[in-house]
Amino acid sequence: MVSGTDSSKLSRRKFLTGSQVALASIAISPLVAAESFASAGPKTVPSADDYYAKLGIETIINAAGTYTYLTAAVMPPQVQRAVAHAALHPVFLKDLQRASGEYLAKRLRCEGAVVTSGASAALTLATAACIMSANGVTPEQIPENVGTIKNEVIVQKAHRYEYDHAMLLCGVKIVEVVTIDDYRSAFTSKTIMTNFFNSAEHGEIDRQTWLDVAHQHNVPCHMDAAADMPPIENLWKYTGMGYDLVCFSGGKGIRGPQNAGLLLGKKHLTDLAVTNNNPNSDAVGRGMKVAKEQIVGMVAAVDWLLEQSDEANQAEYMRRADIIAKFVKDIPTMQTDIFMPEIANRVPHLILTYDPLVVGITPQAVQELLRTQRPQIELNPATGSTGRLGTHSNQNTIVVGTWMLQPGEAEIVGRHLHAALSRAKA
Repeated sequence: MVSGTDSSKLSRRKFLTGSQVALASIAISPLVAAESFASAGPKTVPSADDYYAKLGIETIINAAGTYTYLTAAVMPPQVQRAVAHAALHPVFLKDLQRASGEYLAKRLRCEGAVVTSGASAALTLATAACIMSANGVTPEQIPENVGTIKNEVIVQKAHRYEYDHAMLLCGVKIVEVVTIDDYRSAFTSKTIMTNFFNSAEHGEIDRQTWLDVAHQHNVPCHMDAAADMPPIENLWKYTGMGYDLVCFSGGKGIRGPQNAGLLLGKKHLTDLAVTNNNPNSDAVGRGMKVAKEQIVGMVAAVDWLLEQSDEANQAEYMRRADIIAKFVKDIPTMQTDIFMPEIANRVPHLILTYDPLVVGITPQAVQELLRTQRPQIELNPATGSTGRLGTHSNQNTIVVGTWMLQPGEAEIVGRHLHAALSRAKA
């Protein structure tokens, strides 16, 4: 049985049984039922419609997580149906943007909402909105004229990341700070926004202090919470704190289309974000097109999500972890544990730790071996590396993400892991 001991780990739970008989005898969560439907779907699709096969692309078992390079999450059946239905009929895009924003704002307890082409696009639109709010300019002046007007965005040095490009597209200047004193003194007449990366592992200034200081200077504060779902309440927690704008990825824990996201917050800012979005031709967001299918899919995903239970979903993820752990429990020196991150990807990660010298194969070699087999299995990228999960992964650990597994895949992953780990010394 998987167990954990420190405060950042999930305590031992009473797992659901893996048998079909037991599943039939208990109340199955909507997530489990939806995934069962989804897993059955592809088997009934005519081969003529299987464009993965037609293009020579093999499907994989995702034992990693909602990573973009793995095409993120699988949409639940009701979201797939909504997307398919939306594809059948044209509408006026601006009408759909307005109506979807109003609907989502009510459901997610905020003033305004925009469906974007992902969290990165939401960050760009948030930046453009703050430029317009601070300067009274129009979308066609961004980014060309931004260098001559108010254009500074304050960011903690520890929060600098590759998604800075999403802000830089608007022509802004990023001002780095480290200490709280740095932060207070960084505000000038040119400051238009501050950005807080919620899942950053470092930084001296906490999210509440960051917000309070920004508001003391009457500057809007954006939070990048792209991967911060679950828990479901995060979708209104940060706007409820007072963050002026918050972005989320649509294709991760929300389970919407991968090329969709959400920008939530104060209506006067989300309205400005819309003016910088497609189909407006002379706008920084013109290329960040959100089609009718993605907008409807995002709304349907939120509806689906709000029917879910964090507790039921986590229990199911733990059940899958327990299945895999049982397959490898007899591997010499094997220790199994669960790690659940505090912020982003807050779901159980199965940690398998062993001595490669005794077993005869390293975690990274196991990872590569599973990629060569069929079905191809992709383990979490923290496998065999130090630091990607803090102190919870190193060169002797295999990391398995269970939340994107489809029904029956936990057993496949367990069998393949056992075979890879046991045949090395055979």
